[in-house]
Amino acid sequence: MAMEYESNNWIWEWMYNTPHLFGGLMLTAALLGFSTSYFGGIGNFPLSYAWSNLGFLLKKKREKRRVRVYMDGCFDLMHYGHANALRQAKALGDELVVGVVSDEEIIANKGPPILSMEERLALVSGLKWVDQVIAKAPYAITEEFMNSLFNEHKIDYIIHGDDPCLLPDGSDAYALAKIAGRYKQIKRTEGVSSTDIVGVGDNNSTLSKVDSGKRRQLQRGQLSQFLPTSRRIVQFSNGKGPGPNARIVYIDGAFDLFHAGHVEILKKARQLGDFLLVGIYPDYIVSEQRGMPYPVMHLLERTLSVLACRYVDEVIIGAPWEVTKDMITTFNISLVVHGTVAESNSSLPGETDPYAIPKSMGIFRLLESPKSITTSSVAQRIVTNHEVYMKRNAKKLQSEKKYYEEKAYVAGD
Repeated sequence: MAMEYESNNWIWEWMYNTPHLFGGLMLTAALLGFSTSYFGGIGNFPLSYAWSNLGFLLKKKREKRRVRVYMDGCFDLMHYGHANALRQAKALGDELVVGVVSDEEIIANKGPPILSMEERLALVSGLKWVDQVIAKAPYAITEEFMNSLFNEHKIDYIIHGDDPCLLPDGSDAYALAKIAGRYKQIKRTEGVSSTDIVGVGDNNSTLSKVDSGKRRQLQRGQLSQFLPTSRRIVQFSNGKGPGPNARIVYIDGAFDLFHAGHVEILKKARQLGDFLLVGIYPDYIVSEQRGMPYPVMHLLERTLSVLACRYVDEVIIGAPWEVTKDMITTFNISLVVHGTVAESNSSLPGETDPYAIPKSMGIFRLLESPKSITTSSVAQRIVTNHEVYMKRNAKKLQSEKKYYEEKAYVAGD
C-alpha cells in the first residue's frame, strides 16, 4: 500500500545499500582495536556517530510514505451511498483527498445543484474518512488538473465507482487517469442515488392530491431499495465506547436528507463534551410529527448518514421522542442539547415537552444553530429544480445507453 521513502543523503544511502561492505569495515575496526578517538580524527567521522546514524538510517528506510488517494464528486444531496464510496476509497490508501465539483461545472454537465458549494463542502469535510478537501474541482479529469493532483497534492491514485461517468459528449471523464495507470475502482453502493431522491420532489409536490395509503406506498416504494446489514453498520461505526469519566452529550432528531445544518449542529454539540450520542427517531415518529412524505430516507439510511459524520461517536437507532430518566441513567448522559432551528411539527394538543426531564434535572441546553437550512427547505429546492433534473436524466440515460451499446458491439467482434 505504501511507497518507499526516498532519502536525500547519499552517504547513508551508500551504507544502507552496501551493508556487507560497511559491516566489514566496522568489524575490521573492532578487531584491530581501533578506538573511536582514532576515527574521530579522520574526517570527523567518530565510530559511535556512525553506529547511531546507521540505526537512524535503517529506521527511516523502513518507513513508508503514506499513500494519498483522490476521489471527486458533486456530493449534492449527500447520502449514505456517497459516504460508503468515500469509505471504500479511504481503504485503498492512507489519506483521502476529496474534490468537490464547482457549481459552474455541475450546471454545465448535470444541471443546477440543490446545495450550494459551501453546503457541499461542509458535508464532505464532516465525513470521518476525509482528510483533505479540494474546492471547485473540475467535473472531468483534465491533463492539467491530473498533473496538479500528482505533483502538487502528491496523489498516488484517482478513485471512482464502477458506474460509468460520462461527459455530455459521451467520453469517459476518467480516461486520462486510466491511461496513466493511476486509476482504481470501487464498487458502487446499490439502492440509492441522488437521482432517486430528486425524483421524490415530484411526489412531494403532488402527494396531497392522493389518499394517505397511496402516499405511503409512493413514498416507500420509490425511495429506496436499500437492504441494510449489520456488517454495513459496523463498517460505519467507530466501535469505541465512552471513557470511564467521559462527559456524554446527547442530541436527537430525524436527520432526514442529511445536510450541512446537521453537520454544524453535531459539531457544536460534540465540542461540549467528550462523547456525542445521537438519537435518531424511527420512521413512524417522523411521520407523525411532520406528516407525509417524511421521512424521505428510512431509519437505517438516516442512521448510516449520521454514523458517517466525524463528530458522532454513537447512535441510538429508533430513539424515543421523549428523553426519559431511564435513558439518561442508562447512557450516563451529562448534557442534553437541541438546536434553535428545527422542523415545524404537528404536535398533538397536550403533548408533553420531550425535554421536560433533562430540563428539570438542569442538564438541558438550547444550542444556537449555525445554519438555517432544514430538511423541508432542501425538499423545496428539490421541487423547484425537478424539471431541470428530469431533462438532465433523460440525456444521461441516452449517453449511458450509447455507452453500453458500443461496449456490447466491441465485445461481439
